[in-house]
Amino acid sequence: MAQDALPPARRDLAATLRAAAAGTFPAVDGGYSRALPWREGVEAALAFTGHAVLAVGEDVTDERLRDLGVHGFGGAHDPRTTLALAGEGEIGILDVLLAGRGTGPPSALVERPDLAQSARARHADHWRDDVVVLGLPQRSQTSLATLGRGIGGLPEIGLEAEDGSADALLEGLLRRLPAGEVVLASVTPGNARSLRFFLRHGFAPIASVQQWRPERDLSR
Repeated sequence: MAQDALPPARRDLAATLRAAAAGTFPAVDGGYSRALPWREGVEAALAFTGHAVLAVGEDVTDERLRDLGVHGFGGAHDPRTTLALAGEGEIGILDVLLAGRGTGPPSALVERPDLAQSARARHADHWRDDVVVLGLPQRSQTSLATLGRGIGGLPEIGLEAEDGSADALLEGLLRRLPAGEVVLASVTPGNARSLRFFLRHGFAPIASVQQWRPERDLSR
């Protein structure tokens, strides 16, 4: 069998992300790997340097991905590929994926179920599992943080703070996790302020990611 006809490897996405957070990335081979979706009804394409990972359902064949031109040099994020795989389903924003580390307890954050219907919290709950909405008790009634199981099943966080509490919220989030545990944050590339914030706090970009909720008909 020719090398380019070999089926792509199936990756453990959580292990791949943890390795990337530690500085070990997939080989720069221009190719792609497959991974199982980590949440029912959600799929994604992740692009590392020179390699992509497609977390898509078993109904998407390797031949289909090759026909769509998926490759590791940006081809995984071709809008036409995303549209073909999502079909009529919802498509999320293309984000920078950053990785940081938990620092261990104690955390000053408290659970804030009263903010569970805020736009930020509903967005987190839409794409992630086991989302907890948190906040600082002495701060405003609108600033919040979310912590859930996100991309690859790893901890993923989100922040909304307009009262100067972002630093304290992030510190509290990281203290909710065991010291050294990998935690992810997804940031829209154009949100330079947020990117600078996470970089300043030791997060490092490891990939780009786009998620969707597929509603496709592959017979077309």
